[in-house]
Amino acid sequence: MVNKNLKKEAHWAEAVKKCRLNTESVRMAKEMGLNPLSLIKNIPSKDQLWKAPVHVWIRELYEKRQAKAAATKQRRLPDELVED
Repeated sequence: MVNKNLKKEAHWAEAVKKCRLNTESVRMAKEMGLNPLSLIKNIPSKDQLWKAPVHVWIRELYEKRQAKAAATKQRRLPDELVED
């Protein structure tokens, strides 16, 4: 168990270094359940000019998921609480 957590933290440390992530981006990625190795694999190469940097990609994905969750929550509100 301890070795597994150390290995996981080592992967996150590697992702932070290679992807140049700040603590806020790491928090968002962990909250969404992203794998640190998948973040490393999504680093754009020089040929992939269309691809956003990893920290921008995380932020956009997080905002989309938050908007989707808010819309779902709004739909589930009881009719009495919704003001006309």
